[in-house]
Amino acid sequence: MKPTLLVLAAGMGSRYGGLKQLDGLGPNGETIMDYSIYDAVRAGFGKVVFVIRRAFEKDFQEKIVAKYSKVIETVLVFQELDALPEGFSLPEGREKPWGTNHAIMMGAKVVKEPFAVINADDFYGKESFQILADALRAKEGKTNDYCMVGYRLGNTLSESGHVSRGVCQTNAQNHLTTVVEHYEVQRKGDVVVFKDQTSGAFKEIDENRPVSMNMWGLTPDYFDHSEKDFKVFLQENAGNIKAEYGIPTMVNKLIQGGTATIEVLDTPCKWFGVTYKEDRPSVVAKIEKLIEEGVYPSKLF
Repeated sequence: MKPTLLVLAAGMGSRYGGLKQLDGLGPNGETIMDYSIYDAVRAGFGKVVFVIRRAFEKDFQEKIVAKYSKVIETVLVFQELDALPEGFSLPEGREKPWGTNHAIMMGAKVVKEPFAVINADDFYGKESFQILADALRAKEGKTNDYCMVGYRLGNTLSESGHVSRGVCQTNAQNHLTTVVEHYEVQRKGDVVVFKDQTSGAFKEIDENRPVSMNMWGLTPDYFDHSEKDFKVFLQENAGNIKAEYGIPTMVNKLIQGGTATIEVLDTPCKWFGVTYKEDRPSVVAKIEKLIEEGVYPSKLF
């Protein structure tokens, strides 16, 4: 069994239908997503499913799928505002996509094996894909037994400013119990601090605490849970045209209700992304260094 990689890429298109310029950060114009696909292939993933908006299908097919289809089976699925369960219609004035968990649901018809979920524009690192692929291979045939890759907080910070991070609380079995959002997280001298929302004071936090960077390991029964819960979400948010159905919403319900467990997998990798435009040069430098160290060839595909 080869696990599948589900890539959340619907945000890559501008609202006018074109594909936002994919920023080339590698020596041959490679994007962050190119590195993720390369890592997934060598970790043993057998298929990649991209969740996109139909408006940029042609562009995506020509610029992206054509490049990967030589090395891995690729499938496109579409996240549209009107992709709603029977009996529900699009609320008037709704323009905002339904959120990341709705995006995952779009894979239900094509994903029949354990699968990973990632953001299209985040750099997760070689070992993270290997750790997750190994965990997913052990989950074949299981239900309600999920996992996520927990990055060490200190490995996810931006050099250009502060960030928000979802810090994971775990129990003795290393299962996720809750994710607590921390704001204005940054390095000050030798320590990592965050801003306490009640007192306004900066407090120190252990930089090895695991944080969620949206790298999940799930099995197909997750689609069933989401399908049921999304209906509840739509009923509860009937008048709210900005409500978002994010992955944490579903995950929290499954954990709190005792329905599922989510193991937090440690990774030594540094996560990076272009949070601020000032991050770009340091991301380019980090990729160059990984190429020098032999982690990646200078030309991927």
